[in-house]
Amino acid sequence: MGVPILLDLCDEEVADGVVDAMFDWLRWVDATFSTFKDDSEINRINRGELCLVDAHPDVQQVLQRCDELRAETRGYFDMHAASAFAADPSGFLKGWSIDRAAAFLQESGVRNFAINAGGDVRLSGRAVPQLHWRVGIQHPLERGEIAVVVEANELAIATSGAYERGAHVLDPHTGRPPSGVLSVTVVGPELGTADAYATAAFAMGGGAAAHWTARLCGYEALTILPDETVLATSGFPAA
Repeated sequence: MGVPILLDLCDEEVADGVVDAMFDWLRWVDATFSTFKDDSEINRINRGELCLVDAHPDVQQVLQRCDELRAETRGYFDMHAASAFAADPSGFLKGWSIDRAAAFLQESGVRNFAINAGGDVRLSGRAVPQLHWRVGIQHPLERGEIAVVVEANELAIATSGAYERGAHVLDPHTGRPPSGVLSVTVVGPELGTADAYATAAFAMGGGAAAHWTARLCGYEALTILPDETVLATSGFPAA
């Protein structure tokens, strides 16, 4: 999916083959959903070679959830933001696939782990021997510096900004990069949804992001503005 995926295991024993199976799942997701591989189902759908009803059930589920998220975010999360003629579910897909990977590990008896997918993180259990995981959110202006530390056990953490990949997030309503915001971090129970919410809030720009995230149900957010003002919702788990 174009990002390094790291697994930090704290359990003393893990059944043979579990970790390999998790990474096999992520490789299948990449092959099936990649917008860079000609034979992926997403590209075949975009070219009109594959009907959605004939696609893999997971593809149908992901695209349906992307449509739901578009409605939930007033169109600021839109898998058609880059092109009205091609679906790109990447803004939800990475988190969704990590959620599924985490569920697989838990069903296999793994309890204490963290999965880091390009800076978006899914936590389970604790960082043995510590009681909690501590996750640093990168400062959007100072490379190598931490803006805030999140301390938690069971949590998904997603950040959207332009400091790593440039202006890759567009406001779907204008087709231009947003202004007035450096980064948005969203935490909650599902990484896929948190990632989509963070993308949507960043696309809104400025104070609109903080106002919108303040009304989210079950998710908390931290927004950093260009003057380095930090706006956090009341339940954001900063250490």
